[in-house]
Amino acid sequence: MINLSKKITEFIQKEKVNFWDELSVAEQEEIEKGIKELNKGKRVDFNDFLKKIS
Repeated sequence: MINLSKKITEFIQKEKVNFWDELSVAEQEEIEKGIKELNKGKRVDFNDFLKKIS
């Protein structure tokens, strides 16, 4: 999942409008926190996630 951070970074850089700048600081921090957790191997099964939000 280390490549995930790289892919997200590349995607953000390719965007014509840099949506990152349009996000609030809190939103940016949440995304960065999520990336760090993924890189540490902390994941939630997609079906479990769907159960939580429904």
